[in-house]
This record gives sequence, structure tokens and C-alpha cells, in this order.
Amino acid sequence: MTDHPPSARELLRSPGVPAQAVYGLVAQLTQQVAAIGTVLVVKEATGSLTLGGVVAAAISLGAGLARPVQGRIIDRRGVRGVLVATAILHVGALAGIVLAAGAGGPAWALVALAFAAGVGLPPVSVSMRVDWSARTAPDSRTTVYSLVFLVQELAILTGPLMFGALVAVASASLALGCVAALAGAGTLALARALHAARPRGGGGARGRVLGRPGMLVLLGVDLMLGGAIGALEVGLPALASAHGAPAVAGVLVATLSAGGIVGAAVYGMRRWSARPAVRLVWLMGWLGTAMAPLVVQVPLVAAGAVLLVAGITLTPALTTTSLIVDELVPDSRAEAFGWLSTAIGAGGAGGAAVAGVVGEESGPSAAFAVAVACALAGAALALLLRRRV
Repeated sequence: MTDHPPSARELLRSPGVPAQAVYGLVAQLTQQVAAIGTVLVVKEATGSLTLGGVVAAAISLGAGLARPVQGRIIDRRGVRGVLVATAILHVGALAGIVLAAGAGGPAWALVALAFAAGVGLPPVSVSMRVDWSARTAPDSRTTVYSLVFLVQELAILTGPLMFGALVAVASASLALGCVAALAGAGTLALARALHAARPRGGGGARGRVLGRPGMLVLLGVDLMLGGAIGALEVGLPALASAHGAPAVAGVLVATLSAGGIVGAAVYGMRRWSARPAVRLVWLMGWLGTAMAPLVVQVPLVAAGAVLLVAGITLTPALTTTSLIVDELVPDSRAEAFGWLSTAIGAGGAGGAAVAGVVGEESGPSAAFAVAVACALAGAALALLLRRRV
């Protein structure tokens, strides 16, 4: 390690950045709530958990397909227009789900609205990375991206807590509507606060981003990272249930997020002498190694400690993939960031599916083995990427 770059605290003292961080946090409140909320709203209205699951899947599918397209538009035209348009679409579609479910609307309409809500999920993290990095020196981007992901992790932690509190005093429909409206307002405020300058470069021929040397390998790393997260999301509730305490699953997930918050803060404080591709190998390897004790089905308290340690590497790994994008695709970063989001989402779906199948047969340990295998496979791909970057 060498000298310190600007710390997160120093970055937050920059003109306009504190307000943008707050707006970004509020704008991302539906990142987790959209899927959870629609499941509850649809189940309350129709009594069908299956339909609720399909609706939630439609949101994830829409978001995964839209991210690269949103990024491509950002590369061409800047962040403001995309944020405004997606905020209107996202909030409008979620409101439509609430109204359609309450009115006994057909299932196809709920699924279509959910897909639209996913397509309109605002690219807040991408926009903040593009805008903040354009205003800082390249050697400060570890700090910049760490702060962006720190804001995202805080939103992922805050959103469900706020939603749960509103459900407790009102209903799932009112809670989803309130959180969606708040997120929409935060997105519009962020769009106004971010710089409106159009990016230079970008907007090249279709397929240009995926054709860059190393980009497909980087997407493979993110696919495996998403697979590890998806497997954990299946394994943790199964572990809690196996110990007779299903409610603890939420605490375990929160512990993982807390580790991510700590990791983002620590990782962004230092300037690392090792190149991002080298760091990514170690981060993915550490993630797989840290999760290994879960395979032997440790007690819940020990599992929480393991998740805290493992979570410390999650956000730095995400940060580092963004840093590698800066090296591979400097002129079309927003589109590349979008592809990273798609890869993580696809990996999460695949990891959850595989973990669900093996966990059904062999218990939580098998689900955690999937998570470990995904992380170590990601480390192997990162090693290959290191040679190509």
C-alpha cells in the first residue's frame, strides 16, 4: 500500500456530494422492497404465493434485461434523462400492481406491470459511479466506487426495515406505495443534483462492450459472485429453519449486509498498490474460504460471525469489478456496468435454483457448498482475467 487517497469522509465534503449520497440512498429503497413487496401485495389480494413469485421474477427479469440498455443510453446522453424516465415508469408500474391486485385484475396484467417495474428500476448506482468518477482523479476511484456501493448497501438494509414497519401498522399495499413514492422522489432529486454533462466517447457499435478483451471473463466472475449470493439467500433460511428459528434468517442476511458495509468503508480508505485484477483474485478466494465453515452447518451464532467476515469481501469485490471496467471499457462504462448488474442478477437466479435443488435433497450444507464453489470458480476466472487485463 502507498499513500491514502481521499477518504469517504473527504469525498462527502465535496460540494453537492452529501446531498447526492442521501438522494441515492432514498432512490434505491425499492432495490429489495420491490420484489418482497409485490409478493406480499399479490398474496394478500389473490392468496396465491405462486403468482407472487412469478411477479417477483418478472421484476428481476425486466431489470436484468434493461440494465445494459439503460447504460448505453447513459453513455450517449448522460444520466438525467434516464433517471427521470425510469423513475416515472418504475413508480407507475408498482402503483399499477397495487391497484390491479386490489381490483382483482388478471394475472397477466400483474406480470406485465411487474416486468415494466423491473425495466424501469432506476440505474442509481450506475449513474452515481459514472458521475462521481468523472469528477475525481482515476487514482481515487476505489474510494468513489466504495462509497457508491456503501450507499447501495445502506439502502438495501434500510428499505426492507422501513417496509416492514409500514406493513406492521398498515398493509403491504400501502407500504409498497409509500416506499415506491419515496424512492421515486429520491430518484428525481438525484437526477437534478447530478451533473448533466454528456459523456465523451461511448455509444459505439452494438456489441462493442462485450467484444472488448477480458470483458466476457469479467462477466463470468460477476456471474459466479451472483451465484454465491443467490445460494446464500437459499441456504440461510434453510439453516435457520433447521435450527428451529426461521425468524433468525433475516438477522443472518442483515449480518451479511453489515459485513458489506464495513468492507466498503475499509476498502475505500486505502490506496492499494496491487492492480484491481490481482485484488479480485484474492477477494473472490477469500469469499469462498470464509464461507467454507457454513458447509459443516455451524451453530447460528457462529454462522453470523462467518457471514460478517464473508460479507466484508462482497462489496470490495463489486467495487473491484467496476475498477476493472474502467480499464477494459473506459469509453462505455455505463453500458459495461449494466452488463455487470445483469450478470450478477443471472448468477443469483442460477445459484438460488441450484442451491434449492441440492438443499432439498441434502440440507443447508449442500446449499452453502454451492455458494463456496461459485466463489472459488469466480476466483479461478479472476486469475484468468488477471492474465488478460
